[in-house]
Amino acid sequence: MEASASRGEGPGCGCKGIRSCLLCEGPAQAAPPPQGEDNFTYCPATGLAVGNEHSEFAGWAFPFPGVFLIEEFITEDEESEIVELMDRDDWKPSQSGRRKQDYGPKVNFKKQRLKAGSFTGLPSFSKKIVAQMEACSVLGGFFPVEQCNLEYRPDRGSAIDPHFDDCWLWGERLVSLNLLSPTVLSMSCDSEDSIQLFPTSRKENWERSLPGPPPAGRNAGQERTECLVAPRLVSSREVRVGIALARRSLLVLHGAARYGWKHSIHRRHIRRRRVGVTFRELSAEFSPGGAQEELGRELLGIALSFQGRPV
Repeated sequence: MEASASRGEGPGCGCKGIRSCLLCEGPAQAAPPPQGEDNFTYCPATGLAVGNEHSEFAGWAFPFPGVFLIEEFITEDEESEIVELMDRDDWKPSQSGRRKQDYGPKVNFKKQRLKAGSFTGLPSFSKKIVAQMEACSVLGGFFPVEQCNLEYRPDRGSAIDPHFDDCWLWGERLVSLNLLSPTVLSMSCDSEDSIQLFPTSRKENWERSLPGPPPAGRNAGQERTECLVAPRLVSSREVRVGIALARRSLLVLHGAARYGWKHSIHRRHIRRRRVGVTFRELSAEFSPGGAQEELGRELLGIALSFQGRPV
């Protein structure tokens, strides 16, 4: 009871419920549950999740769709200017050792209620960022209605638990700009489904990719059969995929990565101050043709005025 009562009383701590940070974890309080190590790493060049060298999945891989990653999305000077402008406004305490700045409508996700409230739009410095997004093929027709800036610091034990972003209000694509320091976005899955892995060695891949019938001759056919390695089935729950986010990189999650996999950031992956800027679009319900199209149009008009202050 004493530990629960003290939760959130530390300076700048916004933790509630089971969440905690270094500001509210007293010496008598049990440490947070250990977070599993990522056993795969996402490869942007191939779109594969590749088994990590020292994991039980070394030498295996599987397609990991729904991720778009571009490095050096903005310049160092642009990054410095953006963070300087952010720091002119107040940062509010958030859970798990984070601080936040919200630019968006007032939402009660549990009751699915929404109104503009004190929302005055996205900040002026985001207008250029949003314009640059138009050059990304995966972001065609992306109109952000909400922006959330989250600050992570190692001295606060900042992290974010595995979660899905809301689907009632927020649409298909989640867009994040990673500022000030690199980190890792960890993807996990609670599904009962299995994932089919395939071997990654060059010879095996070459043999498996050969079109048509096996080469002529008994020995050649036998050799090819011996080289084939059967796919491996593993439970989705055993798999954790790390997506490395470089400083100033832009990440888009959509499709399977948006709806089938939870995302999180572990405490150990915050080495220096890091600011994540997340942009969200409206769901189909609030888009043209949806049941709440008119409200969606109103909110987008406010958002894209780029005259906002944190709410």
